[in-house]
Amino acid sequence: MVPIYVGAQSNTAKPFFLGYTEELYSEVLNERRVLNIYLPEGYDTAARYPVIYLLDGSADEDFIHVAGIVQYNNFPWIGRVPKSILVGIANTDRKRDFTYPSRSARDKELCPTGGGSAKFIDFIEQEVQPFVKGKYAANDETTLIGQSLGGLLATEILFTRPMMFDNYIIISPSLWWDDGGLLKKSPALLKDDYAVPTSVYVGVGKEGSMFGPEEPAMEEYAERLVEKISGAKSGKIRVYFDYLPDETHATAGHPAVFSALRWLYPVKEK
Repeated sequence: MVPIYVGAQSNTAKPFFLGYTEELYSEVLNERRVLNIYLPEGYDTAARYPVIYLLDGSADEDFIHVAGIVQYNNFPWIGRVPKSILVGIANTDRKRDFTYPSRSARDKELCPTGGGSAKFIDFIEQEVQPFVKGKYAANDETTLIGQSLGGLLATEILFTRPMMFDNYIIISPSLWWDDGGLLKKSPALLKDDYAVPTSVYVGVGKEGSMFGPEEPAMEEYAERLVEKISGAKSGKIRVYFDYLPDETHATAGHPAVFSALRWLYPVKEK
């Protein structure tokens, strides 16, 4: 476990501690993978904390700014989000890991290494989650955050293994993949016998189409996802659609995560 530091390096500067880096060998993926870990202020191994899993979780991706959102909402004078452990899953080949096999020639050209999401989901479920649960003071509440292709993967997990997480924060999902094939599926969570309470936040900016105006816009795909989830018959699915018209595909992530955490943990009436 290696500490993560940020800040300038000089003879007088001191490193600024942010979290820890864990490295583990994945038998599923046959490669070494990095996890970045943020622990809440006052972290106590005798206590138990919810765990937020972040896709695109490298230090030079989304880990640092999402850790800041979690920390801010943890401040005792704010107290909007319970003290939580953040696990950033760093990338090696996100196009491979975040996509399932596509029938589209365009997708194959865009992501020539794509199609490996099943193994990556196994990696999260069989190796990352047990590792975190075994080493850190984690309780049973889990949240997954994914944006863009990470949002596609989060949607795939929601549709194929929904009980992996309690809460899903899906931002600007790349549901154009496979010509929108994921939205054509009939996931188990829509059936009337689905028994696990699951919360789903879907956020998107004013983003337009990946392939031009003749194709559905990202926000249209996001709306279709919300409409589909809203058709769940069990009463166990809670869903919220958040349209952020002042944001683009590049900027929607940070405000969407902030908004999602506020939705998941509303102010309690006194």
